[in-house]
Amino acid sequence: MRVLKTFLFTDIVGSTACARELGDRAYQQLLARHHAVIRSELARARGKEIDTAGDGFFASFNAPGRAIRCACAIREATRKLGIEVRVGLHTGECEVLDGKVTGIAVHTGARVVEHAGPGEVLVSSTVKDIVAGSELEFLDRGIHTLEGIPGEWHLFAAA
Repeated sequence: MRVLKTFLFTDIVGSTACARELGDRAYQQLLARHHAVIRSELARARGKEIDTAGDGFFASFNAPGRAIRCACAIREATRKLGIEVRVGLHTGECEVLDGKVTGIAVHTGARVVEHAGPGEVLVSSTVKDIVAGSELEFLDRGIHTLEGIPGEWHLFAAA
């Protein structure tokens, strides 16, 4: 079955250096707090956690505006932990099979986060266009190529 979803990907900035500085035990405790904070924000915004990989999250939303607001809340909540995250968002159709989402839209979202700077919530032009008319504001981050994704992509930072 194909459905339209907004995908959110997060990544802790400088996680390896942070782990090295804190040591294994303290870093694992920080990571547990990070995970708890993100799960709390996802629940508040009615996002669905799909997967985690080390220090990153993959989640989906039925509404891009909620996804953007959640991403900004995650950014602020993780700052209170003393860490910066980068977040990437993309909206597109995906296949849902046995509860798992797959497809090029998922891969696109994963590539958007790679271009986000520390503390930045970066969205594809698709996301920006869908929320036109909302009170959300964006800063132009230019045209980019996304590894393995055809074409060029206009990216924007949530203000």
